[in-house]
Amino acid sequence: MTAESDERRTAVATDPADGDVGNGGTEGDVPGPGGSERPLGSRAPLFIRRSRALHVSWQVGVFVIGLAIVGGGIVLLPLPGPGWVIIFAGMAVWATEFVWAQLVLRWTKRKVTEAAHKALDPKVRRRNIVLTTVGLVIVGALLGYYLWRFGFVMPWRAGMD
Repeated sequence: MTAESDERRTAVATDPADGDVGNGGTEGDVPGPGGSERPLGSRAPLFIRRSRALHVSWQVGVFVIGLAIVGGGIVLLPLPGPGWVIIFAGMAVWATEFVWAQLVLRWTKRKVTEAAHKALDPKVRRRNIVLTTVGLVIVGALLGYYLWRFGFVMPWRAGMD
């Protein structure tokens, strides 16, 4: 079994008798490997979770707000600006209510942490420095050859000769 399927098992559970939505875990649940992971499920206030109609309308509101934020982030992806940061902020809004968004954010956090550890590995850093240096030497050599061959002409003087 994967960690994600284990997390899905402890997802939001609804008691059909009173309509109350709990966090779905058992009393002895232990947080994940990081020790700081919250249980999956709705973070709406208890008085909202008690009323099915109020809870559904709360979820619709959270979904619409998250959709607006994610949509704004998608619009900013090709433009200069923090598109990905805004998309993840919208996912965080969704994660306050929806288990699927909580699982996506946990997976993303796990992958970002793995990438950070990998990037800080001395062997990887050394390789990246060597590749960057080699790339800069090649670009410098090509630029030097171009300038030696064709010279340097300012663009605003090109049409005046």
